[in-house]
Amino acid sequence: MKIGKYEIEKPLFLAPMDDITDYPFRNICKEWGADVVVTEFVSAEAVIRNVDRSLKKMSFSEKERPIGIQLYGSVELSMANASKTAESFNPDFIDINAGCWVKKIANRGEGAGLLKDLTKLERVLSEVKSNTNLPVTLKTRLGWDDNNIAIFDVLETAYRIGIDFVTVHLRTRQQGLKGEVNRTWIPKIKEKSKIPIVINGDIKTPQDVEQCYNLGADGVMIGRSAIGNPFIFKRCKIFLEKGEYIPEPDIKERIQWCLSHFRRHIEYYGEQRGVPTFRKFYNGYLHGYPYIGKIRTEIMNTKSAHKIEEMLVSIMENPEELDKIIHTNIMD
Repeated sequence: MKIGKYEIEKPLFLAPMDDITDYPFRNICKEWGADVVVTEFVSAEAVIRNVDRSLKKMSFSEKERPIGIQLYGSVELSMANASKTAESFNPDFIDINAGCWVKKIANRGEGAGLLKDLTKLERVLSEVKSNTNLPVTLKTRLGWDDNNIAIFDVLETAYRIGIDFVTVHLRTRQQGLKGEVNRTWIPKIKEKSKIPIVINGDIKTPQDVEQCYNLGADGVMIGRSAIGNPFIFKRCKIFLEKGEYIPEPDIKERIQWCLSHFRRHIEYYGEQRGVPTFRKFYNGYLHGYPYIGKIRTEIMNTKSAHKIEEMLVSIMENPEELDKIIHTNIMD
């Protein structure tokens, strides 16, 4: 599959996730085998107002390539101007969000809200395509709800405008993240599409990835399953390439990478912002181990980055003494 100037066979994508796929996490996922990464979604309106936090979301390192910057919005001129700014960061492609299901976004016509107005979606795509020399891609859903399936019209529009590939989350906006995805849509979508298709939605195991490719996907995008679990990319790649199923890393390796990620996160955001914003990653890194619920609670209530590092190092070095570590920290 062609991604910008890159040609990658059976690529694995890291999905754009708000407040998740930031600079530190993208780099961790690349180190564990993600072929393509995408930034958190960035508001076009914030970009054209030069909001520092939004502009920072578009920064990346060379080792993250190929990388896309994802924009969202519904005002054509704003999206066009934001795409020019995004291009100045020199990503490999610009991705347009027509899939965000969150009410405050979708109900104002942005994200998946564009699926209720396909004429507007076409204008947005056309304006972005006309105002950048970069490849332009689209991330979308099957439709607004089961009574308004729009994917085939969206694919035709994307082809007509010259969109380079489309990522399809196999749910409707009404479903949000609930209910199981229906992968029988993949061959139907591939049959109708004239451009490459990346499949997204509940990709949790190497077998899920293999199934998507067997059903015709050109690429597969992993989202929530990678949170605190960047190891999934390597496990999926080995399964695809060699047919070997390797288990998840043991607790020592998981904690080692949690610690590495935590340190990078604190360096990037600073302690005051970094400590609370890292909390969403602990579940993934620490799941499935004895006493981990107790120690996760203790870590979540700790505001000192140094203290959290000490606790993580203690777990990594003495995983068989978790109960003692918890007791010691609670009594301190």
